[in-house]
Amino acid sequence: MQLVVGRIGRAHGIRGDVTVEVRTDEPELRLAPGAVLLTDPPSAGPLTVESGRVHSGRLLLRFAGVGDRNAAEALRNTVLIAEVDPAELPDDPDEYYDHQLVGLDVVLRDGTRVGEVSEVVHLPYQDLLSVTTGDGREVLVPFVERIVPEIDLEEQRAVIDPPPGLIDPDRAETAGSDAGQE
Repeated sequence: MQLVVGRIGRAHGIRGDVTVEVRTDEPELRLAPGAVLLTDPPSAGPLTVESGRVHSGRLLLRFAGVGDRNAAEALRNTVLIAEVDPAELPDDPDEYYDHQLVGLDVVLRDGTRVGEVSEVVHLPYQDLLSVTTGDGREVLVPFVERIVPEIDLEEQRAVIDPPPGLIDPDRAETAGSDAGQE
């Protein structure tokens, strides 16, 4: 199984360091020295992490064989991909790898089917589940416990409790007009 773990940003300094936009909850594991990463585009890699450090809140990595600023700049926008054993699970029981979530049936608390998780979108402050509904629409569901109270990997389903209008935009207008009435 492959996981996207980062994207290379601009070069930093003259010795081949690059900034990395981290896209994993486990950078200390996935982006550690010695880690071998596949790349997109494939022609850029594989890349082996030689060293890493945090500088001014940004992760800086140096890859084996990338010894100067020009070589580092040539890697800009390259996506970093880690190979992960599909049986491997995160240490925290409330965390999930993307491949565990993609394909799950999405249902409301009462069991009504909403659709299927098609992608996990990682944003700086919050992850979203991209759900393809039965009628083909894409709905972005914030992946927070209040809205997604249950992930059941054995049953292959995600139970959601969405606020009015998240799944059905028509409900938002009704809920909004009812809110002001006593």
